[in-house]
Amino acid sequence: MPPYPGPGPEQGAAAEQTAYLPPYPGPAQQQAVAPEGWFRDEAPAPAAPAPGPDWSQGAGTAVSAAETAYLPPYPGPGPEQGAAAEQTAYLPPFPGPEPQAQEPAVAAAEQTAYLPPQAAADPAPARAQAQAPAGNAAGNAAGNAAGAPEAPADWSPPTLGGNTLRAVDPAQARAEGRSPIIDPGPQSAILTAALGLLLAAAAALGQFALLVPLIALQGLTAAGWFRLNGMWPARQGIALAFAGALVADAAVLAVEDAYGAGAIVGTLGAWVLLTLVLQLRSHADPDERMYGLMASVASAALAIICAGYLAADTAAVTVGAAAVAVAVFVRALPLPTAASVGVSLASAAGAGVAVGGLTSVGVGGALLGLAAGVCALVGLRVAAYDYPSKFVHMTAGVALPLAAAAPAVYLIGRVVG
Repeated sequence: MPPYPGPGPEQGAAAEQTAYLPPYPGPAQQQAVAPEGWFRDEAPAPAAPAPGPDWSQGAGTAVSAAETAYLPPYPGPGPEQGAAAEQTAYLPPFPGPEPQAQEPAVAAAEQTAYLPPQAAADPAPARAQAQAPAGNAAGNAAGNAAGAPEAPADWSPPTLGGNTLRAVDPAQARAEGRSPIIDPGPQSAILTAALGLLLAAAAALGQFALLVPLIALQGLTAAGWFRLNGMWPARQGIALAFAGALVADAAVLAVEDAYGAGAIVGTLGAWVLLTLVLQLRSHADPDERMYGLMASVASAALAIICAGYLAADTAAVTVGAAAVAVAVFVRALPLPTAASVGVSLASAAGAGVAVGGLTSVGVGGALLGLAAGVCALVGLRVAAYDYPSKFVHMTAGVALPLAAAAPAVYLIGRVVG
C-alpha cells in the first residue's frame, strides 16, 4: 500500500515539498525580528494549540515539517485498518450483490447436468444426500427438520413423458452405467400392428391398393431414421429418401413381376450415387458431410427396400405383414425379455400358419411368418437404441419392423409360393 499522505492530498504534497526547508518562524521569532509597532492592524495572536500533533493544520502546526521529515509513513487512522488493508491487498475485487443477482439460479445445475454423481468416501451418506423427485421434496425437508434419517435415494427409471431430473439424458445415463435401450412401448406397437394389418388387407385387394399404406410406411421410415441418428430437422435428406422410395415404387409397377427386384436394386444404386454427389457439393465440415452421407444412404436404402412388398407375391405380403403385426404386439407385453422374444416369434409363426391357410401359401406360412417375425424384432431393437425420443418411437419404432421384414417377405415368399 502507498504511504498515507494525511487527511488531505494537498497537505501531504506541501509537506513533501517543504521537507528539507529550514523551520518556519513562529510568532515569537516574528516579534523578535519585527517590532510590534510595525503591525498596526494585525489580529490578536491565536491561542496555543493542544499538545500532540494536529494533522488538520498541515505544515503550519506546532509540529513542523522539519521535525517529521524522517519519520516513517503514517499508516492510517488506526493500526487495525492498516493490518486489514495488508491482508486484503491481493484479493480480487468483490463483485457485489447486483451482478450475482443477474445470474440465473439454474446456471450451476446446467453446468453440472452431464457430470456423473460425485463419489464420496462413504457411499451411504452420499446416497442419502441425493436429490429426491420433485413430488417428495416437501417430505424430505420435513424429515430433515425432525432429525429422522433419510431413505437412500436412487435415480428414477427412464421415462418418456419428461422428467425434471433429466433421468433419461444420454450422458448422465451412460455415466451411471444404464442400458441405452428403451423399447418403443405399447403405443408404437399398436400403430405397427394396425399398419401391418392394413398392409395385409390391402395386399389381398391388389398392388394399387397396397400402394397407399406402403407410401405411408416409406415416409415414416425416411423421417424416423434421420431422427434416430440425431439429425433433425433434415428436410432435404428426408425428401431425398422419400423421393427414392416413390421412384422405386414406380419402377416396380412399370416392369413385370419377374424384374421387380432388379428395379429396386437399380433404383437403390442410382440413389446412392445421387446422394454421394449431393454430399460432395456440400460446404459443411468433412465429419458432418460423412455423417450426412451415411444417414442419407441408409434412410434411402430402407425406404426403397420397402418397395419389396410391391415386388413380392400378394399372398406372401398378407402372411408376412400379419406375422409382423402379431410379433410386435406380443413383444410389447409385460414379460421377461427372453420369454417375450420366444413368445413373439412363436406367435409370428402361428400367425403365418393361420393366415397362410387362408391364402395360397399354405403350411409354408410358418416359415414365412417366423422369418418376418425375426426381421421385425431386429427392426424394433434398432428403433430402441441410444435413448430414442417419443418422436423416434412413433416413426422409426412403427416403420422399422415392417421395413426390415420386406426383403424376407419377398425372398421367402418366392420360396414357399
